[in-house]
Amino acid sequence: MSTQLVLLGTAGGPTPRGKRHAPSQVILVDGEAYVIDCGNGVAGQLFQAGVPFSALRAVFITHHHSDHNADLGNLFLLGWSGLSQRTTIIGPPPLMSIMRCFFEMNQYDISIRTSDEGRPSLEEFIHLEETTREGVVYRDERVQVTAALVDHPPLAHAFAYRIDTADRSIVISGDTKPCENLIALANHADILVHEAMFEPAIGNLVLGNNGLSIRDHLMKSHTSVTDVGAIAERAGVPRLVLSHLTPSSDVVSHDIWESNARHGYHGDVIVGEDLLVI
Repeated sequence: MSTQLVLLGTAGGPTPRGKRHAPSQVILVDGEAYVIDCGNGVAGQLFQAGVPFSALRAVFITHHHSDHNADLGNLFLLGWSGLSQRTTIIGPPPLMSIMRCFFEMNQYDISIRTSDEGRPSLEEFIHLEETTREGVVYRDERVQVTAALVDHPPLAHAFAYRIDTADRSIVISGDTKPCENLIALANHADILVHEAMFEPAIGNLVLGNNGLSIRDHLMKSHTSVTDVGAIAERAGVPRLVLSHLTPSSDVVSHDIWESNARHGYHGDVIVGEDLLVI
């Protein structure tokens, strides 16, 4: 069995900035695709990564902030002609309402393409599972996916996911401040993909009328890059991948991200880049 992790988007926050796309990653297991989060541009990034839409098996949403779910529906709408199998979508509330509204919003286009182009029903390609529980949330012949609630106020339900295959264990943190649940979930995994924020560069990022509110949110809901290494060390993870970088512009160099993440950590550090294969 062969398992690959592809970083589709590594930027933190919903506003497009620079060369990085919004948060998303795909885990490929013997060519089958398991997507975690669907920020802006995920369909195009899958194409750029050479992953066919026919490979989609499951999608997992960590939480409902727009940088993580803005293109969830669009992934299927834009990839419609390439879909070949039913895909399970798992995420916290209000997943069902979000997808119902998405189909209502796009019903005009969907109806025309169904009748005029002879396409099969788009909804038949999607199986929705809304959940608030921790533990194993998905299993098939290739993977087992386990969810843990993380600490990302003010959201009541934000998940991290652990994907176990025959040859690798990969954990995606989602958005969280330092969290014991995440450390337990990542225990002796092979790879931890963790969000990272460089606090000294936050000032220019939050300039504007609501800057103080944004700064307050970032400080109480996310993880400083100087804390990420200690989290990975406690979890016993040999490889730490930094993603959801805040700020996502080039104002923070690769070396700064890496050196700060090494605080208290003895494993390998990888600074995430879009379309990086690990």
